[in-house]
Amino acid sequence: MTVPVETTALTKRYGDTLAVDAVNLTVRAGEVYGFLGPNGAGKTTTLRMLLGLLRPTSGEVALFGRPPGDLREVGALIESPGFYPYLSGRNNLSVLARYARVGTDRVDTVLDLVGLSERAGDRYSRYSLGMKQRLGVAAALLKDPRLLVLDEPTNGLDPAGMSDMRDLLRRLAGQGRTVLLSSHLLGEVQQICDRVGVISRGRLVAENTVAELRGEAVLHVVAEPAGRAETVATELLGAARVRRQRRGLELTVEPEKAAWVNGELVAAGLAVSELRYRERDLEQVFFELTGGESTHVG
Repeated sequence: MTVPVETTALTKRYGDTLAVDAVNLTVRAGEVYGFLGPNGAGKTTTLRMLLGLLRPTSGEVALFGRPPGDLREVGALIESPGFYPYLSGRNNLSVLARYARVGTDRVDTVLDLVGLSERAGDRYSRYSLGMKQRLGVAAALLKDPRLLVLDEPTNGLDPAGMSDMRDLLRRLAGQGRTVLLSSHLLGEVQQICDRVGVISRGRLVAENTVAELRGEAVLHVVAEPAGRAETVATELLGAARVRRQRRGLELTVEPEKAAWVNGELVAAGLAVSELRYRERDLEQVFFELTGGESTHVG
């Protein structure tokens, strides 16, 4: 199957400013791919080049093996959605459907998909920010695309709306569509995405599954005396699996071995006051990769 999104050394310069620096990005069929980047990292610039809205300085983009301007199988929402304020949500989509040469029956289908059927007759100007965002996603779905490119799709949604959007995007991926989304809400990305790409200062610094980026869970241990605890843990597990922290130790060990570790430490005469597993979340990984930069849209 042709790869939905593939870039090769994709680069964008604005004078002396290197906004996107030789990005090699691959989005596979049927996955939800999260594209993360701090403010000014080049995230939105990259998405605009993918869609042919911005010409690269150098490098290549292919969507289903075709040039980026060919959007027959692509639906997109980049930055804030724009609609006629005096038209209803349904009529705005009807206008777009005619331009896209899509049957008007799709309008009610996509309104139902994003949960706007009951408010479809209201003027767009009366919509909340979250409702406007839902309508933007509905517009992206009009052509029943194989690839969805969404910039901050949960922007303005309340917790219930975010949950609904997560369910929708996972359902779309389950139907064989591919979803490429950007977001500054790392908790949302962690819950929904199969793989993640992280861009920082214009460069793609990581691309992997969420699980691989988060790495193994660690066993956090506090025991006294601390120096002796580190020595015993190193003898048990090896130096590569023991890391000293400001308070206690972090041990890379399987969850089922926690009781064994505790028993060995106690048998060595150590006073164990804390023993708990901790998994790194995506936010922690993100800050490590980007040097602590903000996750706001860029």
